Amino acid sequence: MKPRYMDLALEEARAAAARGEVPVGAVIVRGGTVIARTGNANRAERDATAHAEIMAIRQACRVLDNDRLTDCDLYVTLEPCTMCAAAISFARIRRLYFAAEDPKGGAVVHGVRFFDQPTCHHAPDIYGGIAEQAATALLKSFFRERR
Repeated sequence: MKPRYMDLALEEARAAAARGEVPVGAVIVRGGTVIARTGNANRAERDATAHAEIMAIRQACRVLDNDRLTDCDLYVTLEPCTMCAAAISFARIRRLYFAAEDPKGGAVVHGVRFFDQPTCHHAPDIYGGIAEQAATALLKSFFRERR
């Protein structure tokens, strides 16, 4: 794992926060090349599914002209929710790297633990806690300012 990819995801999370979006960023890498990078866009897109992971998967699929991302790795600043975990599985992402855990909405190491379910068709290799402090601080700061 190259820490610089999570740094790029954190840049995307900061940019999302600057746009008034919940600060989550995602980057997809294939063969050492970044093929997608984005942040949450729910408000801008007026779309409940516009999570950073979904937006990055859509970008990567367009770049590769394929609905399968079998040799791609996803870096995201927050533990994916159930919807995003399903998209990761359907896209056949090879590895998932995430920063902060999400005890309330996460579905990888919390909640439904999507990839551990017998109905899950594909589970990526999972690596959590990368740049966790930076991602957690960004999220806490964002929500503190809104209270």
